[in-house]
Amino acid sequence: MNLSERLTDDMKQAMKNQDKFKLSVIRMMRASVKNLEIDLKRPLDDNEVLEILSREVKQRKDSLQEFKKAGRDDLVADLVVEIEIISQYLPEQLTEEEIQEIVTQTIHELGASSKADMGKVMSALLPKTKGRADGKLVNQFVQQLLK
Repeated sequence: MNLSERLTDDMKQAMKNQDKFKLSVIRMMRASVKNLEIDLKRPLDDNEVLEILSREVKQRKDSLQEFKKAGRDDLVADLVVEIEIISQYLPEQLTEEEIQEIVTQTIHELGASSKADMGKVMSALLPKTKGRADGKLVNQFVQQLLK
């Protein structure tokens, strides 16, 4: 079962369980997927759906920071639950140690030694960490190791 089918099945289950919050979150995700399918005029594969879901989580995490600064605890609680629901569809996230290990290994493979090599390192890293790690965190580790 691909991710789109899983979203549809989970949406049906949320309807049966009368879980309105989960239903609305899944509908938002399905709408994002459907919009891209309409734009591209073809069904999306799992990698493309993962990109959408990762983007949705990232947007919510960014909003979470802003809502915390503004003291909007009511919105913070909802966003935390939304992030948890969407994260169920993402692959297991890498730990910071695993990310650092992958970054170190890639830097050694490419023979990178300075900040000038950052673009080359990041382009090699992104496919390895796609959907499993936050790009900002990967970027921070690369900057720390390339001086």
